[in-house]
Amino acid sequence: MDAKEAAKEWKAGRFRPVYVLYGKDRYRMRQFVEALTEKLLPAEERELGIVKYDMSETPVEEAVAEADTLPFFASRKLVLVRDASVLAAAQGKEAKLEHGTEALVAYLKQPCETSVLVFQVMAEKLDERRKVVKLLKEQDALIAFQELQENELLQWTVKRAEEQGRSLDRDAAQLLLARTGTNMQQLAHEVDKLCLHAGHGGAISGADVEALIASTVEEDVFALIDAMASLNVEKALKLYAELLLRREEPIKIAALIARQFRVMLQVKELEQRNYSQQQMAGQIGLHPYAVKLAAEKARRFSAQTLGRHLSKLAELDYGMKTGRVDKTLGLELFLLSLAA
Repeated sequence: MDAKEAAKEWKAGRFRPVYVLYGKDRYRMRQFVEALTEKLLPAEERELGIVKYDMSETPVEEAVAEADTLPFFASRKLVLVRDASVLAAAQGKEAKLEHGTEALVAYLKQPCETSVLVFQVMAEKLDERRKVVKLLKEQDALIAFQELQENELLQWTVKRAEEQGRSLDRDAAQLLLARTGTNMQQLAHEVDKLCLHAGHGGAISGADVEALIASTVEEDVFALIDAMASLNVEKALKLYAELLLRREEPIKIAALIARQFRVMLQVKELEQRNYSQQQMAGQIGLHPYAVKLAAEKARRFSAQTLGRHLSKLAELDYGMKTGRVDKTLGLELFLLSLAA
């Protein structure tokens, strides 16, 4: 099952007894729960009709017992369970509580008609070896919320503006994505801010994004590296000066530059092994959009050059932290050496 299919069922007045939500995209997961709450319970019933549990503090049997109890002063009951141990794949941490999943298995075979049990699993994957997960899969109760790809994020951003009666062109959406990153909560906040500025029926341009959305340190560091790769020393030093004016520490800037070089080097190595950007993202642990940007920048450097820069940065980092090198001047000299 997916979220769209579930929404169609709600529209027809059908609610499944159990939903299991999991994946990296916690923002859309929360939106799913909010939409379900609105469809399932009238506003005046929500205070008594919603019960929340956290599996790090409460055994799963208690949540199951709650779901198996008829609602009081409400037409239905919504039981929300935050979980990182009962259904999630192992994440290197032992669960603090013992959970009796047999009670959940028994409930799934004969659920209460007036309750909806929702597991919000804080993990990218479920443990499919467990009997209860297999049963949930058979019942088509699993809904994955994986991170959206670049095109999907752009479409979502444009659609959010349209829903508020504004237009957002693709170039402006792309700039917004570059400035804000792929966190959907932050993206939503910035789109809403731009919509407020544009007014009803207004259009949001790239100039609006530049004026209203502050660039992140990471974006400025990316632009700085790009300027040095293009031998545009003046632009690079201007960007560095702006970072210093924002009271960014040279040691932090150097660390971010090293991180970007490291990612670019990893991308180049994985490209040689014919990895797709999606596979690279999984291997490196980044969003595919971040990998795409790194791949574009990496084409301007050879693997040997990136390795040399990383070695110099390691020496510079040691020198700055031990006081042997002036932090501000040392990083400036490193930037100049990139264009040499």
